[in-house]
Amino acid sequence: MENIADGKLLRVFVGENDAYDGKPLYEAIVLMLRREGLAGATVFRGIEGFGASSRIHTAKALRLSEDLPILIECVDRAESIEKVLPILDDMITEGLVTVEKAEIRIYRGRTA
Repeated sequence: MENIADGKLLRVFVGENDAYDGKPLYEAIVLMLRREGLAGATVFRGIEGFGASSRIHTAKALRLSEDLPILIECVDRAESIEKVLPILDDMITEGLVTVEKAEIRIYRGRTA
């Protein structure tokens, strides 16, 4: 285990229908994070939420939304997170990006 004192948690909030370069924005972001060498990323699909427009997006059966909230999370060293922020700024036209301190206690990668 490597002790990483300056870990950061990157959270990116976008919509399911947001696109970048002909593909879903969340997919493009994950591919970019991988290309830039970050430790990993996870995409979560929300069941309900609202953003700056205050319009409710929901997965309820009687009120189907085609633009559910998407959250992408990535934890890595501070410098790795900082280097992708300008790229995200170019990719995201609507959304929210947050960065928080993260105490990384355990990190175990899989061996191939």
